[in-house]
Amino acid sequence: MTRVNRNNVRDIDWSSRVYIQGVLNCTPDSFSDGGKYDNLDKAVLQADLLEKQGADVIDIGGESTRPFSEPVTAEEELERVIPVIKAIRKNSSIPISIDTCKALVARAALEAGADIINDVSALRADPDMVQVALSWQVPVILMHMKGTPRDMQIAPVYTDVVQEISEFFQERLEFCQAAGIPKRRIILDPGIGFGKRFQDNLDIINHLSLFRSRFALPVLVGPSRKAFLGEITGKEDPEDRDIATAAVVMPLIFNGASIIRVHNVAMIRDAVLVAEALKKRMEESKRKADNPKDQQQDKIDA
Repeated sequence: MTRVNRNNVRDIDWSSRVYIQGVLNCTPDSFSDGGKYDNLDKAVLQADLLEKQGADVIDIGGESTRPFSEPVTAEEELERVIPVIKAIRKNSSIPISIDTCKALVARAALEAGADIINDVSALRADPDMVQVALSWQVPVILMHMKGTPRDMQIAPVYTDVVQEISEFFQERLEFCQAAGIPKRRIILDPGIGFGKRFQDNLDIINHLSLFRSRFALPVLVGPSRKAFLGEITGKEDPEDRDIATAAVVMPLIFNGASIIRVHNVAMIRDAVLVAEALKKRMEESKRKADNPKDQQQDKIDA
């Protein structure tokens, strides 16, 4: 598997294989690993571990976006993430995405060595974020979220969750292109667990291919340790949901996910490799079934 280097992150073909985005929360209150890596030394060690386990991108965040979380100031967010990014950059060229909806934080992170903007508000929270994306010409992840982290899980309602997310993506793409952000730099994230009911998350997974076919853009999905997996398995502790996360990777990849955002990279990397191999073989078999000449060639080769 070819490793990604930050020097070519703007030119990555996200459809060439499935990429793994490792989560590094430098926060005291994230839903799964809050408080584990809010110390510089621990955060850098975890980043090194994620890279060794096979992460293609490290996603660094300094503000929790778990349900009912409270926002933090830009200054506090900067104190959490900038030293970590600088420290990682001393020894690694792995691409780094900055998980923030604040333009000030995104700009400082890019200056410190980040390469991708991961905005859970899809450029809606801070009007200055567009200019940051334009100035740095970096990939931008646009996530769907109904409401804000503080209120997104208070009785969210959809008539058709897939259609509503599609309409949201269409509006955001038109906004970005009008602002001058080229489509080729955009990655879509349907926002599993962000203002979604249990059944909504399942519908997104089952119909993920519709986003790929409609928009012809890479789709990132973050199912890792989410509450809907706890509802299915009965596991209350998010850290006990890694096996369930590995299980949901299979349908996500078969349905067109380009990037999987996870906490346990080592385990999910194996699941990704198995799913990719199965999908590749399935596509080869379908292609041969649709082309009799390929079947004849197989018989000759045998």
